[in-house]
Amino acid sequence: MVEEEHQSSLAAPVIFIIITAFQFASKYLDDIKKKGEISEEETQLRGEIRQLLKEASSLSQPSTFAQAAKLRRMAASKEKELVKYQESLSREKNSAIDSYLKILLVVKVVTYFLLICWFWKLHVAVISRQLVQPFGKLLSWRGGGYLNDNVLVGIVPWLVLSTRVSKLMIRLFL
Repeated sequence: MVEEEHQSSLAAPVIFIIITAFQFASKYLDDIKKKGEISEEETQLRGEIRQLLKEASSLSQPSTFAQAAKLRRMAASKEKELVKYQESLSREKNSAIDSYLKILLVVKVVTYFLLICWFWKLHVAVISRQLVQPFGKLLSWRGGGYLNDNVLVGIVPWLVLSTRVSKLMIRLFL
């Protein structure tokens, strides 16, 4: 009995930490996917485009119109080259991050499944009935109900609650 109470008292924070780690990893990978690093080649292409456009704008005389148009066409072709380079880089990076996200999802699902199997008939936490007055029955689902005016929280409600709270915490702090 003492071993079971000690296990359940540590279960809730450990499960919360695991879920928060999954949420943090998912947010981190999403941020990497959205944010792109600027490579040296991309910086060089941008500099060349800027230089060509600067030279073209300095040639504003009617006699230098053809040369300015040629420089603008060269800048446009460099811009197309830059766009192609960015798209290829983005595809490579996104495919790698997508594979990491899929692996993370599989590990998350397996972990949730194992936690549910492990704590299916056990309670994860004990909370005073007055604190969770209207939601006591909902939180005690598959957790054992009530004991000494306390609610025994089940694994499924704890997973749902922990997921929501960890998402909110990560959104607020990061």
